[in-house]
Amino acid sequence: MLELVKAFLKAGVLTEDGRYQDTHTGTPQGGILSPLIFNIVLSALDEHLHGPWKNGGEMSTNSRRTMRRYRGLSRWRLVRHADDFVVLVNGTRDDVEVLHEDVAHVLEPLGLRLSPAKTRIVDMADGFDFLGFRIQWRRKRGTNKRYVYTFIADRPLRSLKAKIRALTHRTSQLPPRNVLIRLNQIMRGWADYFKHAVAKDTFSKLEYFVWWRVVRWLRALHRRRWKDVRRWLADPRGGWRRPHTDGIELFDIEAVTVTRYRYRASRIPNPWTGINHA
Repeated sequence: MLELVKAFLKAGVLTEDGRYQDTHTGTPQGGILSPLIFNIVLSALDEHLHGPWKNGGEMSTNSRRTMRRYRGLSRWRLVRHADDFVVLVNGTRDDVEVLHEDVAHVLEPLGLRLSPAKTRIVDMADGFDFLGFRIQWRRKRGTNKRYVYTFIADRPLRSLKAKIRALTHRTSQLPPRNVLIRLNQIMRGWADYFKHAVAKDTFSKLEYFVWWRVVRWLRALHRRRWKDVRRWLADPRGGWRRPHTDGIELFDIEAVTVTRYRYRASRIPNPWTGINHA
């Protein structure tokens, strides 16, 4: 494993103009080595936080959690993606603060520390951002029951709009075909990632935003009057068609099917062995 890591570190990178460049320190941004290293290093944190549920003979994880609940003790679950992680705690704020200090002590010998700017203790009713999603406990409409919902966080939404604005700036002279291809690539990837959240309303608003951005940009680029735009994009029934050029049509993000995540417990299949695991 160490030889593999060393090979990654010494491999160098290709710049945007196709030239080779040596890497003397650190790892290239966006490379696959950083998450690999973090997964190896933070396995110590995984083992430490999962230890209370895995040690102790034949008693199952659920049995241990139930026993702690009856004793009035806290329970927790770790969710981690490379160096981003969240610890979900069922207990008091004091329990959370004790666990926070415990995590800091585990990371210290590894040469790591919690970022004060990014590490927060919050209630599920207030919600938190994780991997681009906003996870929050809310009351279900029309009922008095509360559930955990997964929304799209503000930051990735602002980032997407910034990319769309940059590609459709009114002074841009980029070929329309290339712009539509790039916009479609960006929005398809973004929608595929976020389509498992509460995203239908967000997709609808984004569709309106990008449609008008593209139409106004093309109108300015070709110096068309609005009646020319109407003639170009009007369908036989008086509605609007999607902007298109040279056989490329603007991707309809509103048409993406939203498939909300459902808790599947042990029914989640393992693709490597064909065995289901929780």
